[in-house]
Amino acid sequence: MNFMRFAVRRLVEMAATLLGASFAVFAAVYLAPGNPASFLLSGRSASPESLAAVKAQYHLDDPFLVRYARWLGDIVQGDFGRSITYRTDVSRLLADRLPTTLLLVGMALVVVAVVGLALGWIAAVRGGGTDATILVGTTLAVGTPSFVAAVLLQGLFAVELGWFPSSGAGDGFGDRLWHLTLPAIALALYLIGMLARVTRSTMLEALDSEHVTVARSRGVPERHVIRRHVFRNSLGTVLTTGGLIVSTLLICTILVETAFSIGGVGQLLELSTTTKDFPTVQAVSLIIVALFMTVNLIVDLLLPLVDPRIALGTRSTSV
Repeated sequence: MNFMRFAVRRLVEMAATLLGASFAVFAAVYLAPGNPASFLLSGRSASPESLAAVKAQYHLDDPFLVRYARWLGDIVQGDFGRSITYRTDVSRLLADRLPTTLLLVGMALVVVAVVGLALGWIAAVRGGGTDATILVGTTLAVGTPSFVAAVLLQGLFAVELGWFPSSGAGDGFGDRLWHLTLPAIALALYLIGMLARVTRSTMLEALDSEHVTVARSRGVPERHVIRRHVFRNSLGTVLTTGGLIVSTLLICTILVETAFSIGGVGQLLELSTTTKDFPTVQAVSLIIVALFMTVNLIVDLLLPLVDPRIALGTRSTSV
């Protein structure tokens, strides 16, 4: 019952926060220097007739709050407006590109989780030279921005060795997985180092705890001690870090998609910002904010389940 009450409260808070974020996203365009009508007519004739047509189409003569209410009402119904650059519905652009971005983020997340947790576990358990080697490797990974990793991996494995495609998202599920493998690794590299170091640190702290000493004194096999008493007690911190990782993936995908010309939502946002396609920028920005909040909500709901020591209502710091 307490969990359900907490979940409902967090959903209500998320809806209120998303409402505020939608207002900020909508208002940001009108806070930018210049007239929104001039943005819409960028590169085209700005005759009085053209200005009047644009103002009528986008209701620019209406009061600001009226325009916001109309835009929000359309968003609720799934209508994100019409792209200025692509001359098509923004919802269609999102439907075409969002699956690619989500697949890329999902692949990168799997790589981060598997490799990052494994490295952190090995470093904490084995120690010595293995620990030192992993620390050096993760330090280099953390110090390599995703865009730099994308360029380096693309130059070596796509251009020089020809093992992977250098650009594009591929056709069909299998081909798409192949095309997104290198971008997913580039996207994951920095975050592998982060997760490995967090996992190592929390496991080392758990290894020095009193309950681990008691378990060992009772003759509990070491593998059970590590799995049940060390790693399990580290899951709360690891999960919180996982929320931060997903949020970072959503941001960094813009750079990686651009480097590999993948054609996902990240590249769409970059191109739309450059061309001042503000209906598309507003829609993509709102979706990214909604994904951030969803990740934060999921982490908040899972934390008390994986670590009973955490009381319901404790906020995560993932976003």
